[in-house]
Amino acid sequence: MQKHLLTIIVGLGLTASAVYLLVAKPVAAAQAEQSSVVFNADGTVQLPTGFRKWVFVGAPLTPEGLNDGKYNCNVSGTNCTKSNFPEYHHVYIEQKNVDAYLKTGEFPEGTVIVKELTRVLNPTFPDSSRKEPSGRGYFNGAYNGIDMSIKDSKRFAKTNNWGFFTFGHHPLPYDKTSAERPVSECAGCHIANVANTDMTWIKFYPLLRDGQGY
Repeated sequence: MQKHLLTIIVGLGLTASAVYLLVAKPVAAAQAEQSSVVFNADGTVQLPTGFRKWVFVGAPLTPEGLNDGKYNCNVSGTNCTKSNFPEYHHVYIEQKNVDAYLKTGEFPEGTVIVKELTRVLNPTFPDSSRKEPSGRGYFNGAYNGIDMSIKDSKRFAKTNNWGFFTFGHHPLPYDKTSAERPVSECAGCHIANVANTDMTWIKFYPLLRDGQGY
């Protein structure tokens, strides 16, 4: 009797495990699908989703108050910014691709890097800073756009295997799709300055730069 009872229990356990695997696999597949870039038939890409759950690797900032240039003007030459990148750049990469970079020093094919922008919070000083209980400094304000880069050696062979996209530098809602940006707008600067670190500003991201892991 005990022998038969043990057989039944083991059988139930195996059945439960099999059911778990059958259920878990589609869920995992759905999660992977959500975090992958989606190309449209015309070569544009869709606005990324779910990226705020990825690994956050850094947030460089070049505030307007510390620069005296003239960038990002509209067609009429107005609404210019003094910095080419006046926002915080919150940079996110999927963990599997962070892990690969930490091991090899290169990102694998299909890597997606999302850069979400936020303006500095309501500046009150000429250098774009403000005072808070913690002191005078720079603090995150409103969301102000999304840029994205994709490693695909077949699609983007002419720009060192990376394609660059933007969904607008403006408040929410963001643009729903983006075409690849011209070389002069994105890829050219990466080729000139960070070609030796897989076209990515690794020096701004301590997790990747210092190789200390998690």
